Amino acid sequence: MSVKELQPLRKNALKQNNTETLNSLAEDKISKKAYIESYGCQMNFSDSEVVASILSKDGYTITEYIDQASLILINTCSIREKAEQTVRKRLEYFNSKKNEHPDRTVGVLGCMAERLKHKFLEEEKIVDLVVGPDAYKDIPNLLKEVANEKEAVNVLLSKEETYGDIAPVRLNSNGVSAFVSITRGCDNMCTFCVVPFTRGRERSRDPKSILDEISNLASKNYKEIILLGQNVDSYLWYGGGLKKDFRKASTLQQKTALRFDDLLGLVAKTNPKVRIRFSTSNPQDMSLGVLKVMAKYDNICNYIHLPVQSGSNKILKKMNRQHTKEEYFQLIDNIRSIIPDCGISHDMIAGFPSETGQDHQDTLNLMDYVKYDFGFMFAYSERPGTLAAKKIIDDVPEAVKKKRLSEIIRKQQEHSRYRTEKYIGKTVCVLIEKASKRSEDYWSGRTSQNTVAVFTKKNYQIGDFVDVKITSCTSATLVGEAIQLSKSI
Repeated sequence: MSVKELQPLRKNALKQNNTETLNSLAEDKISKKAYIESYGCQMNFSDSEVVASILSKDGYTITEYIDQASLILINTCSIREKAEQTVRKRLEYFNSKKNEHPDRTVGVLGCMAERLKHKFLEEEKIVDLVVGPDAYKDIPNLLKEVANEKEAVNVLLSKEETYGDIAPVRLNSNGVSAFVSITRGCDNMCTFCVVPFTRGRERSRDPKSILDEISNLASKNYKEIILLGQNVDSYLWYGGGLKKDFRKASTLQQKTALRFDDLLGLVAKTNPKVRIRFSTSNPQDMSLGVLKVMAKYDNICNYIHLPVQSGSNKILKKMNRQHTKEEYFQLIDNIRSIIPDCGISHDMIAGFPSETGQDHQDTLNLMDYVKYDFGFMFAYSERPGTLAAKKIIDDVPEAVKKKRLSEIIRKQQEHSRYRTEKYIGKTVCVLIEKASKRSEDYWSGRTSQNTVAVFTKKNYQIGDFVDVKITSCTSATLVGEAIQLSKSI
């Protein structure tokens, strides 16, 4: 798992409740405009930008307002049951909009599309088209099928598709940070995860297309690039094709293959004024080479999202995670040794089947060892179609799951406070992203370690790198005073 891992449900905030606040737009005649709403992981948001590009070439204008749109698309997440429930509620709302204008088209994209294609189209009849993560280029053809009142569905998984030839349309961009997808799919087959079934096998994108996209973003004055993949450390370019087929590659292809540490170094070296992040890593694939590249280049952020899921070897084995807690500890030790000030976050699942009190204590002990900066924590939610759902009985009571999750969250809050307090009195480099919700007089941005910092505006602007002296903190946010434009990047 990786970007796919149990990330918190996130919604495109700019689009939230637009119609409720802009009722006057309801009177506008709908035209060839598309509204896209995204849920789930960062990959979904990146994919929506690809879809926006494809639609733009097909003559659509992307709109922020549902009432203006003739095409309404929702990019979905299947990681947790709650995510699917939220999407279903939004689909009910979209259908009410369709009732207002029967010529509107409603479509489902992403992971739920693949998993529930027939249910959406045939049984419930709540959408007009269904498009899986590898079939977005087919959307213009599918829209023609809708117009001809034919079934419009394509959820076929691809061995080659990376959308490397698509220039994404940046949706709701702050003009500062941008996602760049470098891998798709996942080979890990964690027993709790639907992603291998909804997004297919691992394949990597042509490095030239990655570097070209980043150079283009840099020329437009973007200051931060986030390299994305379900498993970024698994990046492997040997001319195209699935990662699992690398063993069949020619001797020359194998000797000249580009791995993630190579790509990361190239990106950092060719874009020295751009800050680089990546997400998400899997412990078994993160090499010492990646850590050494991070330490070498100042513009690579000292932050790693490193999902662990459990501190119990028994549970890790049942999850089919490809690491033990001892191997994870060794990786943490290597990170602390090579990048002493590295921020580390996690994904954690409470109440996986057969988890005992001791297994849960092992998880708490692991958290005490690492003392993560922050984390994404969830109670286990059985997902239909996964190996766990097929082969493992969900035998931990919901009340026990909730209790253990609460203990994990409480533990993480303690550690987050421990980490943020260490910044007090220090000066850190912060990239300004937006105005602070705390006060109009403050900017908000993030440190290299991905910690949010707010500070006095003074004469600085969005997109500036600023040295900030930290004066106080909460468990999640640093508070400080701006000193000067930073020279560290």
